[in-house]
Amino acid sequence: MLKTKIKEYRENAGIKQSELAEIVGVRRETILHLENGRYNPSLKMAMDIAKVFNTTVEELFEFVND
Repeated sequence: MLKTKIKEYRENAGIKQSELAEIVGVRRETILHLENGRYNPSLKMAMDIAKVFNTTVEELFEFVND
């Protein structure tokens, strides 16, 4: 399972889902699904999102065993 801190980073930055989606070049629903753990991003998308928040992919995403 993929655990993500995107919502936390996004809210701390004062960015809406739709704004992040536009910056990264995806639909708002994709950001919603990422935040809810229902979508695994491509490596490029994960890197693009990490770049927006000036952090690493490892900081934003964690794979956990369930």
